[in-house]
Amino acid sequence: MTALNATHDPKLRSWVASANEAGTDFPIQNLPFGRFRTAGSSEAFRIGVAIGDQVLDLRATGLIDTDDMNVLMNAGTKERQALRAAISAGLAEGSDRQAAWSKALLPQAGAEMTVPCRIGDYTDFYTGIHHATTIGKLFRPDQPLMPNYKWVPIGYHGRASSIGVSGQVFKRPNGQTKAPDAAEPSFGPSKRLDYELELGFFIGRGNAQGEPIAIADAEEHLFGVTLLNDWSARDLQAWEYQPLGPFLSKNFASTLSPWLVTMEALAPFRSKFERPAGDPQPLPYLDSASNRESGALDITVEVLLQTAKMRAEGVAPVRLTRGSVAEAAYWTAAQLVAHHTVNGCNLQPGDMLGSGTLSGPKPDEAGSLIELTQGGKQPITLANGEKRTFLEDGDTLTIRGYCERPGAVRIGLGEVSGTVV
Repeated sequence: MTALNATHDPKLRSWVASANEAGTDFPIQNLPFGRFRTAGSSEAFRIGVAIGDQVLDLRATGLIDTDDMNVLMNAGTKERQALRAAISAGLAEGSDRQAAWSKALLPQAGAEMTVPCRIGDYTDFYTGIHHATTIGKLFRPDQPLMPNYKWVPIGYHGRASSIGVSGQVFKRPNGQTKAPDAAEPSFGPSKRLDYELELGFFIGRGNAQGEPIAIADAEEHLFGVTLLNDWSARDLQAWEYQPLGPFLSKNFASTLSPWLVTMEALAPFRSKFERPAGDPQPLPYLDSASNRESGALDITVEVLLQTAKMRAEGVAPVRLTRGSVAEAAYWTAAQLVAHHTVNGCNLQPGDMLGSGTLSGPKPDEAGSLIELTQGGKQPITLANGEKRTFLEDGDTLTIRGYCERPGAVRIGLGEVSGTVV
C-alpha cells in the first residue's frame, strides 16, 4: 500500500486558485485521472488530471507521450508514483512550470468527459453485507444470507459495453416479469427500476493467465476508484436471477463518475479491516497483515434525487441517504483482486470490479430504493410532496463521494448522475 509522502502534505497549495478553495473535490492532494476533450469538438479524447475546477492536459505538459489511459494504467507502481510526484510539483505554488502549464488548462465546465479508460471486462461483486441481508429478506426470508456469503466474495460477470459516463441518459429497460399470482410471465417495461450505490475499482497492471495475484500484492495491481451506479430492474431480476444470476435486469446501463481517484491519493484515508465478533475469518489466500491493518477505504457516499417536476421548477436535488464505505463493505478491494485471480484468471489494465451495493446498517444509509421502501411497500415522500417507490421516467439520480479525516486535506470522487427516460 502507498505510504504517505510529500504529495499528501496538508500544507501543499497549488497555483491553480480553485484547487485551494475549501470543500473542493480536487485539491492538489487528489490529482485524479480522466479522459476529456473540448466540449462540442470532434477532437480525440486525451488524458487529463482534475485540479480545482480545471483539467490539466497531461500530454501537453510533456510528462507523458500517449493519449491511451490504459497504457498509463499498466505502468508499475514506482512509475505511477513518480508521475504523481511530477504532476504535484508542477502544480504546486512557486513551480517554475506555471507559465507553461497554465496553457494546458481547460475549465471543467468547458470539457466533455468520457469513461476514464477502455473497460475490457466488468465483474460486479456483492460486498455490501447490509444490502445483501436486506435484499435476502425480501427474496428469501427463510435464508437472507446464503451459507457461502461470509466465506467467499460473491460476484458475476457484467456487461462492459453499456457502461457510460456521468450524465448518461438511458431508456427504461424491457423484459419478462412474473407476478406472484400469475400463471405465466408477461413482457414489458420494468416497473421497479432502481439504482445501486457502488464503487468501481480499476485494475492497473494485469497478471498473466494462470498466475494468481497474492493478496499481499493485490494493491500493486489496483489503479484507482470511481463512483458507480449499477442500475437495476428489480422486477426483471426477481424472475430471471435463478439459477445463474442477473442478466437483462442489469446489463442495460451502468454509469461511472469521470474521474479515477488513484490508490495513492487515497493513502491518508485507509482504515482497519475487521470482521464482527463471531464471524469467520477469511481463508489464508484472502488474508494479510496489511489488509487487516488498512485494507478498508474511509469514503463517505451520498445519494440525491431530482425528479422531472423538481427540475422544471428549479428545485435542487434532495438527499436520500448518506453512509460510509468502510462500514458497508464486508470485503476489501484487495480481497476482490486476490479472489478473482486465485483460479488463474487474468485481469487486464482497465478491467473494472464493482463493489456491489454499499448500504450501511441504518435505514438512512441504504444504497438502493428497494431497501429504502422495503421492497416498494413503504413509499418515500420527497420535500415537494412527490412519492417514490422506484424510479420514474425523468428522474435523475446522483451519487457523490468524498474523504475527510483530521490531519488530511479533504478529497472528492466527484459525482455520477444518470437519467431514465
